[in-house]
Amino acid sequence: MSHPTLPAFPSLPPLLSQSLAVLRDNLPAPAPLLRTIDQHIPIPLKQLLAEAPLNRLFAQALADGEFEMFEGRRIRLEINGGQPGVTFGLWAGRLRILDGPGEATIRGSLSAFKTLAERRLDPDQLFFHRRLVIEGDTELGLALKNLLDSLEWRIRLPQIFLHRI
Repeated sequence: MSHPTLPAFPSLPPLLSQSLAVLRDNLPAPAPLLRTIDQHIPIPLKQLLAEAPLNRLFAQALADGEFEMFEGRRIRLEINGGQPGVTFGLWAGRLRILDGPGEATIRGSLSAFKTLAERRLDPDQLFFHRRLVIEGDTELGLALKNLLDSLEWRIRLPQIFLHRI
């Protein structure tokens, strides 16, 4: 009788790789925990924690005017199920975290957003396979998707969170 094989983490020792695979397969989904945390964080704290890193991440594109079409507009990124999510917009040339709904909502699983951020898959593939969906003003949502796809950016957490503007 053969046992099912666990997905491997290639750069780790086999025992650690198998242990992580078992944990990943048996731990509860993170969305409910994130939803609970999100509901208890006031918007000013979200703004304080997220605006500076977002503006650093996209500093060159903002300076080049790549985000101008989003001035005064509101877009929401949301994990399946409605929460957690973040609404942001562009005001006075800076990305801002906002409270409330967006004119367009891009919704998907946590893993789909992670795949998008890490640029492991073409964004069109994520939308074509319905891992990410756009609701509301689809033209606005597609414009953001196309902009993010056209920019050269990489998330380097220590740099975007620790570096001052």
